[in-house]
Amino acid sequence: MTAQPYRLTADEVIEEQQSSPEGLTPEEAKERLARFGENELYESEGKSAIAVFFGQFKDLLVIILIVAAVISLLSGHLESTIVIFVVIVLNAVLGTVQTIKAEQSLASLKEMSAPAARVVRSGERALVPAAEVVPGDVLELEAGDLVAADARIVESFSLKVNESALTGESESVEKIADALDGADIPIGDRDNMVFSGSLVTYGRARAVVTATGMATEIGRIASLMNETSARKTPLQKSLDDFSAKLAIGIFIICGIVFALSIFRSGMSVIDSLMFAVALAVAAIPEALGSIVTIILAIGTQKMAKQHAIIKDLKAVESLGSVSVICSDKTGTLTQNRMSVQGIYVEDRYVAFADIDLDDAVERRLVEIGLLASDATTDEATGAAIGDPTEVALVRIGDNLAIDEGAFRASHPRLGELAFDSDRKLMSTLHQRSSGPTLLTKGALDVLLDRSVNVLTADGVVPLTEERKAAILDENRRLSENGLRVLAFAERTLDAVREPALEDEFGYTFVGLAAMMDPPRPEAVRAVADARKAGIRTVMITGDHKVTASAIARELGILGPDDRALDGAELDAMSDEELDRELAHISVYARVSPEHKIRIVSAWQRRGSIVAMTGDGVNDAPALKQADIGVAMGITGTEVSKDAASMILSDDNFATIVRAVENGRGVYANIKGTVHFLLSGNAAGILSVLFASLAALPAPFAPVQLLFINLLTDSLPAVSIGMEPVADDVLAHKPRDPKEPILDKRLLAQIGIEGVLITIPTMAAFFIGLDAGGAALAMTMAFATLSLARLFHGFNCRGNASIFHLGLLSNPYTLGAFVLGVVLLAAVLFIPALHPFVQVVEITAGQAGLIAALAFAPTAVIQLYRVVRGLVTRKEDSHEAQR
Repeated sequence: MTAQPYRLTADEVIEEQQSSPEGLTPEEAKERLARFGENELYESEGKSAIAVFFGQFKDLLVIILIVAAVISLLSGHLESTIVIFVVIVLNAVLGTVQTIKAEQSLASLKEMSAPAARVVRSGERALVPAAEVVPGDVLELEAGDLVAADARIVESFSLKVNESALTGESESVEKIADALDGADIPIGDRDNMVFSGSLVTYGRARAVVTATGMATEIGRIASLMNETSARKTPLQKSLDDFSAKLAIGIFIICGIVFALSIFRSGMSVIDSLMFAVALAVAAIPEALGSIVTIILAIGTQKMAKQHAIIKDLKAVESLGSVSVICSDKTGTLTQNRMSVQGIYVEDRYVAFADIDLDDAVERRLVEIGLLASDATTDEATGAAIGDPTEVALVRIGDNLAIDEGAFRASHPRLGELAFDSDRKLMSTLHQRSSGPTLLTKGALDVLLDRSVNVLTADGVVPLTEERKAAILDENRRLSENGLRVLAFAERTLDAVREPALEDEFGYTFVGLAAMMDPPRPEAVRAVADARKAGIRTVMITGDHKVTASAIARELGILGPDDRALDGAELDAMSDEELDRELAHISVYARVSPEHKIRIVSAWQRRGSIVAMTGDGVNDAPALKQADIGVAMGITGTEVSKDAASMILSDDNFATIVRAVENGRGVYANIKGTVHFLLSGNAAGILSVLFASLAALPAPFAPVQLLFINLLTDSLPAVSIGMEPVADDVLAHKPRDPKEPILDKRLLAQIGIEGVLITIPTMAAFFIGLDAGGAALAMTMAFATLSLARLFHGFNCRGNASIFHLGLLSNPYTLGAFVLGVVLLAAVLFIPALHPFVQVVEITAGQAGLIAALAFAPTAVIQLYRVVRGLVTRKEDSHEAQR
């Protein structure tokens, strides 16, 4: 097209679409359907389940395990081969289940399309499937209709459309048929356009379809969602990095051990390979992926009880490092319903809570708002039907104990002049003691010019220029505070008759009502809590800048040194300029879906982990782009819920802060689990290396190490993941996402503790070697390492001593220890299980010796922590005294 449809006149847009006021002919519609395609949304194809399953085997650690299984098979150890392959397949199935989830975002967008549409074809009305609507069709729209396609209005009869799901603006938009001046007008200001998926709330209209399917605004959002890919969480990146480095290290060390075994110890190739296999199995934390998944799942269950439903397990960990929350305004930070904040009568502003029905002027304004409105409310359920502005006016009466039904019944409507976007007024006629009275509400600039008097406590007095100036000043003040202002007036007619447009003059001005979509009370506290936790809250909304800024100031989001931008100002900024100003911009108003993605991406370029909240279709692409997409469960569209990784079942912004707190706790527990698994594996690696360098038999069979890693280790690891969240977790700044999970301090700790566990393990090995040969030595080393790692689970609950943490503060660790001991005892003392784990029978004395050796590392670690705690407290006491 030569110009945007909203810039063309009605005749021009009909001509541009090669249509006519009588619509297309059936033949033209059929030809265009073939040319443009059906009025539907299309989604990109994802990977099949088979492709995802086989993709799980691309991991280096998995490849090492497969090689180990093959070598084990060649060496005649069938049981070990079966166990290893079972582990590999189970992990692949688990990974596939996690990866494959229903991509329902596009399906939900499709559901927002109207199933049928009324069109004019060859001058006659026809009801056709929405999928068959084509560009050039003339749509007929009425209240309650879901718009089937993007269209330019050519005739409007008081049409109002709710576009909140698309633009984020909660109030219904008045539509016109006139052409608009200016280029690149935001979607929310295109008053002569209707968009696919929006809802007609009032009036009727005719409109010429200008775009269908993927060419519509909803289609554009669908394209953005197809192009937007999910981002890896910091934990995923950290574990991937660790896995890659570990795999390289395993290859190198296994190669060295293999060479040493052949050239130094004179072992056969198969025995040397088995030595290398044992080392590989000892080094790989086979259960780590599964255990991390279990810990995340436990975290999601806890969060669900606190109204935060996690769709993507990885999101739990990401929450712990969130540093920016980009929040939609409508329905997220606000209540998503218009509410009267106060009224202005007789040169005074009266807050809503202070409205006094005993005051004649204040009561008169409330009565006009109730009678000159079509909205209805149900006091029992709180449900309301009608335009949001009128609902707000009617609710004044409800809240002030005026029986809406009874009052309207005692003052029946005798006539009316419906709202018109040209007049910007609505009038209704009622009988009063003074005679038939026309009650009018509408735009202040129109109504004030038509008023000659003003109602005061002393009666009706002339509306002087001074009074007009005072009213206009108050209107300006209210508007600057983000409030929508509506004016009210009345006049007495000569008789009860159908009112005419000429009657809407000579009014007595009554007052103003100031309305807004108010902030959620709990959101103010939540924003403050987020700031305390080092988290920045940024408002992104489709609403006007003045309104958004006022709400943001009230919530504590917009500070004295912060800026507010609208979409046009954002468009004028380059990415470099945005990056420079980003830290000082707290409010973005009148934005499009592309703007939201751009803002989220800008914060991500700074290295921030970004949570994006929203409830509309227009939020969906940004929800998908963000590290954490947070949708509203009650007011949110299905599209936003499907695109998000977390849903708030109570639509409460404060729930996000609680979710962040839990996310930080989950990350600390995962770190404790990694600490536990790797320090135990370090002991296994060191034991195998020592045996290789000392030309000793292999201290463990690969199946024994798998038994430790998958059974006796898994139980304490999961129990560590259930450690309670620390009380001061929100007192710290968000974790740096670039910080590896294995920092230098933790690596040193893992190395030292690995050595401490290796010493008694090899001591048991030598004792067994002297007492009964290689088989007994292997059995005693296996039992000691397994039991020592079970004891070590108590050390990994935190950095404090068990006496400080409390043995019963996490009862799951005690249960895990007992179950682990039972499993170990079963394979040691039930002869039928000996072949599967390659152990031999041991005496009671040897069992007691194993228990003592296994407990020694934990005793040393706990003694050190007790002494360190005493020294720290003593130093703190001296510092406090100084």
